[in-house]
Amino acid sequence: MTPLEIELVPRKPFKAFLLSTSRWSCIVAHRRAGKTVACIMRLIKAAIEAPEDQSRFAYIAPFYAQAKDVAWSYLKQFTQQIPGVSTNESELHVTFAHNGARIRLYGADNYDRMRGIYLDGCVLDENGDMDPRAWPEVIRPALADRKGWAVFIGTPKGRNAFHEVHKQAEASDDWFSLVLKASESGLIDDEELADARAMMTPEQFAQEWECSFDAAIIGAYYGTLLADAEAEGRVTAVEVNEDLPIHTAWDLGIGDSTVIFVFQAGPEGMRLIDHIEDHGKPLGHYVGELESRGYKGGHDYVPHDAKVRSLDTGRSRLETLAGMGRNVRLLPPANVDDGINGVRQLFPRMWFDADKCRHGIEALRQYRTEYDEKAKVFKTRPRHDWTSHTADALRYAAQGYRDLAVERVQRVVQPKPGQVWIGTPEEELAAMGGAKRTRL
Repeated sequence: MTPLEIELVPRKPFKAFLLSTSRWSCIVAHRRAGKTVACIMRLIKAAIEAPEDQSRFAYIAPFYAQAKDVAWSYLKQFTQQIPGVSTNESELHVTFAHNGARIRLYGADNYDRMRGIYLDGCVLDENGDMDPRAWPEVIRPALADRKGWAVFIGTPKGRNAFHEVHKQAEASDDWFSLVLKASESGLIDDEELADARAMMTPEQFAQEWECSFDAAIIGAYYGTLLADAEAEGRVTAVEVNEDLPIHTAWDLGIGDSTVIFVFQAGPEGMRLIDHIEDHGKPLGHYVGELESRGYKGGHDYVPHDAKVRSLDTGRSRLETLAGMGRNVRLLPPANVDDGINGVRQLFPRMWFDADKCRHGIEALRQYRTEYDEKAKVFKTRPRHDWTSHTADALRYAAQGYRDLAVERVQRVVQPKPGQVWIGTPEEELAAMGGAKRTRL
């Protein structure tokens, strides 16, 4: 067989990365640094050098469409002159004839599609935007039997999962770690950086160009509020108060995730004691999970569409849950923007269990509005991704908490005959947007 040789000419800051033999790598780089190109080169180099054993490599982006837009043209461009390389446009992969190695593009938005595959190496681009379960549950196991390697790359977006990987890489001699700030890399000239600084907020510039993990995520609804909660000690160990009922709020999925927030209404505010999320499971699974953890006796708040009857069974999910012994309460329809504002108002009185709500907290931290790259403006709707189900469940929990507050006032207030007073205790007025008592 004729030896196959190619010449890779990376940007200078990435030369050490391409020569590294570390199994694990983390690259934190500013925008337009060329990190994706460098990683595509790494994948091609590995595929060419692989033995004749059907090696498999993957480039993984947060979304499948994003993988195609960002990396597919690079992969085709850098392999088109290599003899015997075949390209599959529909499956987004290239195969090397001399050893059968293959590089394929995936999206973490459907990470279940990768279950059962094996990988000799992979690149996780913008790892911070991925569902945090994709790596430990699917991608990492795919690397196990063949001792595969992984590269995590991205630009900071707050202290998310990518930040945790960066910290691990910085602290371990087993990792290759690279941080490229625009002010130090020399890849973007000073004039362009000065112009970018003038057109961006200080937080945006610090995040996008100076690789700051401390800058707030652009467009995040709850990022600053969560940072305040952490600073004030409201993200901590929240034990179940045996004197208070335990309530739940459900975001019910059919083809996607179902999320449940478990909470109590205490004198100090809303106690979020657990966060449960799963995919593709029947309602009985979640009921069993709640009861195994001792979560029953309070109300189960579900969105208004839970009353819609299934064409298969003729029963609604509301009826199904009630038939399983749950105390279901149907929430009235609510505008999403109003619900987000309601959560924001209530946030200063929210307490989160740091361990049991860990995944939920990360989702809330990254829940953000859509950004229109062409118009350079934020859209009026939230971005729909893996964070949406948790955010919706918290909106329903906030609605349920207000419902409980009204109940408490109705029990406490002693109206005159023929009168009913509806409102909230004084200490909760601010949290409920200044709601006033109404005399009916």
